[in-house]
Amino acid sequence: MLVIVVNNAPPRLRGRLAVWLLEIRAGVYVGNYSRRTREIVWEQVRTHIGDGDAIMAWATANDSGYDFDTCGANRRIPADLDGFKLVRFTPVPGSDG
Repeated sequence: MLVIVVNNAPPRLRGRLAVWLLEIRAGVYVGNYSRRTREIVWEQVRTHIGDGDAIMAWATANDSGYDFDTCGANRRIPADLDGFKLVRFTPVPGSDG
């Protein structure tokens, strides 16, 4: 299973994603492809995301059963903790925390 979620994506990228994947909700695309096809689709996202941001999650054979990658500006950043991929948040600009 492959899931891609885009925010503020250009219409051209959304159209490209709709060719490969089913858009089940605005900006949420799902499909079931091989690793190689997943990499090709993700390269299209990285190349055309512009000022937007995206996350891709897919099923894989590891302890958590999935993996994910992100691109674009977002407060949520992947972080590795002893081999487990988690999400850390960057502080909100202008906040004390």
